[in-house]
Amino acid sequence: MNNVILEVAEQIATVTINRPKSLNALNTETLTELNACFTELEKRKDVRVVILTGAGAKSFVAGADISEMVNATPAEGRAMSLLALETFNKLENMPQVTIAAVNGYALGGGCEICMSCDIRVAAENAVFGQPECGLGIIPGFGGTQRLARLIGKGRAKELIFTCDKIDAQEAYRVGLVNKVVPAEELMDACRKMAAKILSKGSYAVSMAKSVINAGMDMDLTNGLKMEADAFGFTFSTHDKKEGMTAFLEKRSADLTDF
Repeated sequence: MNNVILEVAEQIATVTINRPKSLNALNTETLTELNACFTELEKRKDVRVVILTGAGAKSFVAGADISEMVNATPAEGRAMSLLALETFNKLENMPQVTIAAVNGYALGGGCEICMSCDIRVAAENAVFGQPECGLGIIPGFGGTQRLARLIGKGRAKELIFTCDKIDAQEAYRVGLVNKVVPAEELMDACRKMAAKILSKGSYAVSMAKSVINAGMDMDLTNGLKMEADAFGFTFSTHDKKEGMTAFLEKRSADLTDF
C-alpha cells in the first residue's frame, strides 16, 4: 500500500493514513487502500482494537482530495461517495473496537472518517469541520447522517450550513469527541484506552458494539428485544462462565473469547 501503513502489536492495530504532503487528504487510491486494510482487519483474530490516525503533526485527514474532485463528473462523484461509504461502514461495523487518534485537522472526509470510529480521542490542536457547502457540494462521506446522530440535528445543521470549524474543546463540549489530550500524549492515551478495553471480555465488547450500532436504527421496543436476545446469547460463552466464576472467587478472569 502506498498511502496507508498498518502496524500490529499486542492485539492492537495502528492504521496510519500516510499522505502528509497533502495533509492526508482522501483520494480514490487512499480510500481503496483503506477499504482493503479494513477488510483484512475485520477478519483477523489477533487484532482486538484498531487505532486510526494520520501521518505528521499537523493533520489527521484534511478532507477529500479536491484536486481529484474538481473536474469529476456527477457519476464519478457518486462513485467516490459510495467507495467512501463502503469503506467507512467497514470501519464502523468491524468486530474490533476502533479509536480515532485525531492529531490535527479533521475536516470534511477527515471528520467523517473519525465519526465512523467507535471512540474519538483528540489532540488539543485538533480542528473539526464540514466545509463542503463552501465548495458548492454537501458532505458525501456520511457527514449529513453521522454528525446529526452524534451531536444532534440542530448543531449538525449549523456546522454544515456555516462551514464553521471548531476546536478540540468545543468538539468535546458538543459530544463529537470523547476525550481531549495534549498532542504529545495522544497515541499513549489511545493505547492506554485500548489496553483497558483489551482487559475486558472481547467477545462481549464486540457483541455490545453490534447491538448499540444496530439499535440506532430501531425503535426502543425492538432495540430492547434485540438486547435481551444478545444478552441471553452471551450466557453460552466461555467468558461468561469464567468471568462470573472469577468474580465469585475474587480472582482475575481469563477472558479468551473473540
